Formats: sequence, C-alpha cells, structure tokens
Amino acid sequence: MKLHKEEQGQALVEMALVLPLLLLLLFGIIEMGRVGYAYITVSNAARSAARVATTGGMDLDIQNAAIIAAPSLNEAELTTVITPTQANRQSGQSVQVQVSYPVHLIVPLISDILPNPFVVNSTLSMRVE
Repeated sequence: MKLHKEEQGQALVEMALVLPLLLLLLFGIIEMGRVGYAYITVSNAARSAARVATTGGMDLDIQNAAIIAAPSLNEAELTTVITPTQANRQSGQSVQVQVSYPVHLIVPLISDILPNPFVVNSTLSMRVE
C-alpha cells in the first residue's frame, strides 16, 4: 500500500510525539530499579549490622558490618546510627540500627519529580543477648 503524499510525514510526527514519553518511561524504570536495588542492599546491611549488635559487638564493628554487607554502595555515603550507643547497651535491652544511603538520580526530568538525592532508609531492632 502506497502512502499518499500528504501522509508521508505522519509516522515521523507520531514518533516525535511518542518517543519522549517512551524514553521517560524507560529511564524512570531504570531509576526506580536503582532505588530498589539500593533499598534492598541497605536493608541487608541493617540486618547484618543488627546481628553484630545483638552479639555484643562494639559500635565500630556494627558500622563495619553494615559496610561489608553493602559492597556495591559508596561506603563514604553509607550512614549507620546505633541506638543506644555502646556505653548504654545492656543484655536484654533492644538495640536499633538505622542505615541510610542517598541515591543520586541521573535523569534530569525524574530528579525534578523526586528529591535528588533520594535517601533510602532501613531500621531494624533486635534484643541484645
């Protein structure tokens, strides 16, 4: 089927209208995948750090456990907050470990919608043995 002369640019115009939306959707999926991966990694780091805290580990050991459990994240940006601190922890008491990490968004349009950096947090509480 031949296109009429006035319909030759129709496909190009349609593609010009739809392509930005498809690219935004694609890059949005990629960015949300990065945020989801960081959240799963931070959750795993909080769990590992809390396990060290329950066995009577020192604060530095707890922070190192979080860093070791998140090797793909930048350790300089990984924040670990332990409550109560080592001096105030007692056996039978609950210890809370909060790990947070800022995910720097790459796509400009998505970073206008979401805060940049997007901070993912995970908090875990366990009882000290």
